[in-house]
Amino acid sequence: RCFYNQKILQKTFGEWKDWWTVCRERKLSLRADSHYRHLLHNLIFKAWRAYVCQQQGKRNKYYVAESHAKKQKLLRTWQHWLVYVDVRRAKHGMQSVALAFRERSCLRISWAVWRRRHYQNCTGHKMNILALQHWAQSLQFRAWLQWRELYLYSQNDKQKETRAITHHQHWELKRCMEAWLGYLNLHRAKKLQNELAQEHHQSRIVRQCFSDWRLSWECRRRMHAHRKDIEKLAARIALWRVFAHWKHYVLCVEETQQCELAEKHYKHHLLVRALLCIRWKRLW
Repeated sequence: RCFYNQKILQKTFGEWKDWWTVCRERKLSLRADSHYRHLLHNLIFKAWRAYVCQQQGKRNKYYVAESHAKKQKLLRTWQHWLVYVDVRRAKHGMQSVALAFRERSCLRISWAVWRRRHYQNCTGHKMNILALQHWAQSLQFRAWLQWRELYLYSQNDKQKETRAITHHQHWELKRCMEAWLGYLNLHRAKKLQNELAQEHHQSRIVRQCFSDWRLSWECRRRMHAHRKDIEKLAARIALWRVFAHWKHYVLCVEETQQCELAEKHYKHHLLVRALLCIRWKRLW
């Protein structure tokens, strides 16, 4: 009877041990499923947060560029208006001097010819200035359109690349999880027939595979973050180059306007001297 009780106790202990191993495997599978869901949620949240930050950055850059363009247009309008006022004043002065000279002199025919030539020269100069302004504005608009197209193309390429990387990572994770689940099922089927040493060895192999997978995933995540940092730095460098070219172009336009004003002032000075010489000859 004692031997019978020992056998019953051994069978009971064996069944309890099998039930305990099954419960432990179930707990491990539930823990792995929860970890996988938490990992997916974390990746989705990080991607959504990066997308929101990128959209806010784009919106802020667009607002800054629009305000800068409005300020530049207002500044150019103000400069043109000041130049126009100076030219009007100079023209009024020249007109008053010419009328006084005409009233004092008797050479009405020569005065009419000179006035007609002067009017033609002024109109031609105005037409040249307007043509140069229109050409400069058209060049600026073309440069802006080209920059905008390149910027949109680069943004589309970056979005496609990020989507491809995320899809590849999800596919790799899914494949690893499927392989791991298949291995776990096989391990359960063999565990009923193997001894305790084989079970311990297989559990150690599972842990080692999971640690290797986690290390590889961490390495890929770091490489992805480093790649994103490099892409942001490249975008900033390209934007800085475009701004430098635009600033150089604005400085060139301002230098040409200053040269035109200097040439106009020199012509006005020569005209005044010619009028004074004619006046003195008339008096003598």
